[in-house]
Amino acid sequence: MRAHDAGADGSAAMTRSGAGDGVGRRLRPALPSPAGVGRLPGEVAVDPVAPLVEDPRRLAPPRAAPGPRGFRGPGRGATSYIAAPPEWRGTTVQVCGLWPFSAGSGSPMVGVPVGRHLITASTVCCDPISWFTRAKLIANPSLFVLGRPGLGKSSLVRRMCLGLIAQGVIPLILGDLKPDYVDLVRAVGGQVVRIGRGVGGLNPLDPGGLRAAVSLLSGRARDELTAEMHGRQVVVTAGLVELVRRARLADHEQAALAAAIAVLNGVTDGDRVPVLADLVQVLRDGPDQVRTAVWDRGDDAEYERLIDPLLRSLTAVASGAFGEVFAGTGATSRLMLDAPAVCMDTSSIADTDERLQAAVLLACWSHGFGSILATQALADAGQRPGRIYLAVLDELWRVLRAGEGLVDRIDGVTRLNRQQGLGQIMVTHTMKDLDSLPALEDRMKARGFVERAGAVALAGLSEAEMGSLRDVVHLSHVEERMITEWATPPAWDSTRGVEADPPGLGKFLIKVGGRPGIPFQVRLTASERVLHDTNRRWGPAR
Repeated sequence: MRAHDAGADGSAAMTRSGAGDGVGRRLRPALPSPAGVGRLPGEVAVDPVAPLVEDPRRLAPPRAAPGPRGFRGPGRGATSYIAAPPEWRGTTVQVCGLWPFSAGSGSPMVGVPVGRHLITASTVCCDPISWFTRAKLIANPSLFVLGRPGLGKSSLVRRMCLGLIAQGVIPLILGDLKPDYVDLVRAVGGQVVRIGRGVGGLNPLDPGGLRAAVSLLSGRARDELTAEMHGRQVVVTAGLVELVRRARLADHEQAALAAAIAVLNGVTDGDRVPVLADLVQVLRDGPDQVRTAVWDRGDDAEYERLIDPLLRSLTAVASGAFGEVFAGTGATSRLMLDAPAVCMDTSSIADTDERLQAAVLLACWSHGFGSILATQALADAGQRPGRIYLAVLDELWRVLRAGEGLVDRIDGVTRLNRQQGLGQIMVTHTMKDLDSLPALEDRMKARGFVERAGAVALAGLSEAEMGSLRDVVHLSHVEERMITEWATPPAWDSTRGVEADPPGLGKFLIKVGGRPGIPFQVRLTASERVLHDTNRRWGPAR
């Protein structure tokens, strides 16, 4: 190593200390020049090239791979701090020219934007239609939503409905009890149908206008739709009878009901829609098809003994507590499936009238699925354009608790649709709603609603729910802890004197099979808050 003499500018020089071949030599500052101009006392001037020239080995390229911060050693570019590069989000079309500097997102970008990822803050997109048709993430277009009241389940479903409306999908809210969706449907120019005493009714023998669609078809398509109509008529009528008597129909009563409805469909003119009173009259008359179904062996007394309980129950449906809703033709409830959205408003029914609420919900679901079936059949025949629909089945727990055997009716209503061009969202509070049924077979069938769902959205749930939930949804310990923390009661805000927002407000975990869940939080826009205020009646007290 060569030393520098002090220059005219007073710069300090380095002197050699010790002897040897230059390796391991120590450098010390030379005495500053008398002038002391341009350099502080003790400051050192080092020539970085000098040690490399004396030791050529240090100029050789490194043999090992660089570390996370570069090659270590003089002149090799190692750094002690690496700044995070800026990131931008875009579609594959927008960022295709940035290869190889693009990376896949950690959350799905196909579907309705529902919120921000709780870990990465990236946008999360989700809806059962897009995840089934475009993203191919789920096996069937259905979503089951579970969560405690007041955590935003309806807000999540409304966000999905609003986004799907913009994509041309028609949401059908089949029974809005609060109401949660009426304002949204009216805001987008949709149809709101009111159902209740003195407001509007439903005809269980004309589910969704299937009879009108049958009259427009011919050949095999007509026969298939006729069979579907008959099945839905039997399912919803039997469900109403079981709600009235709070017990299942006997086997011979189910056979008599199916035979009487078949007879009624065969003798009724195409322009006239039959009602429950017509069905009662057919059973009273006792045609051969009905007598054969109950095996009365030609004995009138035996026929009356077998059929009288069913007649009494049907009469109670047509003229009793349910009569104002189900006795008429239900012309006011005809759905317009060309509207941007359809909502069947059942909020006029009091919460204390649980059986009527359950009966109306069951009839609304059957009516809505029947309307979709009729529309798709006409589209297959080329008589109207095909559309995609989303059926929303909210407050599922009300029907499940209404009476024994209602699980079969719900299962029958949902399974009788063709699953063509139709997505489905079912909403309830907790797994206890499904496990509280008295019969074991009903509990297993109710659990099947969750197991068959393409995706499950979980809001805050208590620790006691985890055991039942773990049987149908695979959850890690971290995910379970996250869900239970969201169910924590809100803290008291001493500054404002009110309760703060719950910790789990708007937070959900989407689970698809055994895949890791996607946690996100729904953030409402200013325009959405006006339509999503489910506590509007409490406004003066808030």
